[in-house]
Formats: sequence, C-alpha cells, structure tokens
Amino acid sequence: MLRGETGGMDVLVVNGPNLNLLGTRNPGVYGHTTLADLESSLRDRGRELGLDVTTYQHNHEGALVDRIQEARTQGCRYIIVNAGAYTHTSVAIADAFEAVQIPYVEVHISNVYAREEFRHRSLLSANASAVIVGAGVYGYRLALDLVAERLGGAGSADA
Repeated sequence: MLRGETGGMDVLVVNGPNLNLLGTRNPGVYGHTTLADLESSLRDRGRELGLDVTTYQHNHEGALVDRIQEARTQGCRYIIVNAGAYTHTSVAIADAFEAVQIPYVEVHISNVYAREEFRHRSLLSANASAVIVGAGVYGYRLALDLVAERLGGAGSADA
C-alpha cells in the first residue's frame, strides 16, 4: 500500500529522553549526527520508499505514552522507537504499545549489551517485530527499510 492510501501517517519515529542531545551528548557512543539531521534524513528516505514519516521526541514518559496512543487514531501503520533509558524501566510505554497494537521496531544507537548491565534488559523487545542494536544512527534507516519491506511499500530494503 502506497503513501496516502491509509489517510494518515505511515510511520511514526518516537525518540525518548536525551535523544534531543544527539550530536553533542557523548559523541564517542552516539556519534555526531544531530536529532534534526536524523529526522530529516528519515523523512527523505521515507519519501524514497513511498512512506509518510512523522518524527517525535520527548523527555517525559507520559508524553511518549500519549504520542503512541495518538498514533492509533491517526492511521499509523508502524512505529520505530528508541525509548532511551525508558526502554529499561517503563512498563507504561510497554503497555501503550500493547494497547495500540501497532507493530514497532525497537532501535538503539549504541550496543546496549556492551554497556552497563541494567541496559541489557528491555521491556519493549519481547513484543517488537524487530530490534536493531549498535548500528549507530544508521540503525534507524535499517528499521525504516525493514518497515517498508513489511508494509510492501513502493520501495524496498534494496531501494
């Protein structure tokens, strides 16, 4: 199904706490790409794939839950999520995904398994359709290409 056939957004990209600091926060771990640059490149790639990509970042758990819930009423077909530290702590975000029943890909810029032990457990992974870890910001593009493939959009992962 091509963009516009659903009457809403195709893909929502949700970023959690501290991702607004991309490009300046610990560049040795997270790289130099800013959130604005990442969001722009995802929208551009979405257009190439025939998908409408909407981005959202917030530092507060409740705002992230609200946005995930809103996605259901907006015709969202897939979510790409990097919940940041909430990945490891937020039952509320996990419950929001369960409630809206929108498939999602979990993304982490760093290799969480090479970091502190508490980062090795995700409350989101069990219900994610895929998890991409440690590919840097390129992981978002991998997720978007995967979503395009799964939605059968105009583009594909090799586009």
